[in-house]
Amino acid sequence: MAKKEEILLTAKGYADLEEELHDLRVNKRAENVQAIKEARSHGDLSENSEYDAARDEQAKIEARIQELEYKLEHATIIDSKDKTQVNVGCEVTILYVDDNEEDTYSIVGSLEADPFENKISNESPIGAALIGSKVGDIINVDGPNGSYAVKVLTIA
Repeated sequence: MAKKEEILLTAKGYADLEEELHDLRVNKRAENVQAIKEARSHGDLSENSEYDAARDEQAKIEARIQELEYKLEHATIIDSKDKTQVNVGCEVTILYVDDNEEDTYSIVGSLEADPFENKISNESPIGAALIGSKVGDIINVDGPNGSYAVKVLTIA
C-alpha cells in the first residue's frame, strides 16, 4: 500500500490554498471560457493563436486546480498550541551566536516557506534543527555554508 503523503500547513496556509482554489474555479475558469469563445469567433481554429493560447491557459488552470485539490486533501493543519518548544506553526526568535544578531522566523511546512517573509520550512537545515528545542537551548545547525550555532530566545 502506498504511503499517504502528509503536507503540513498552518491554518492560514490552508485558508490561502482554499481561497486560491475558489478563485480558480469561480473566476479564472469563467474568464478562460470567455477567452475561448472569443477566440473561436475569429474563425479558422487551425491558424488561430488566440485560441491555442486560451486552450493552453485552460490546461494550466485545470492542472493547478487538481494540484490544489490534492494538497488540500492530504493537508495536515498544524496550529502549535504548545509554546514550550519549537514546532511547525511557532514563531521563534533566535540569536546567531557567532554574529550576535537576532532574527525572528515563522516555522511553516515546506509549501508555505518564503524566506523573504522570514517563513522557514520545517525541512530546511535551520528549521529542522530548531524543531523540538526550547527557550535557552543552543543548537548547532549544519547549513550549506558550514555549521553555526543559534540560541533560542523566545517561542510564540
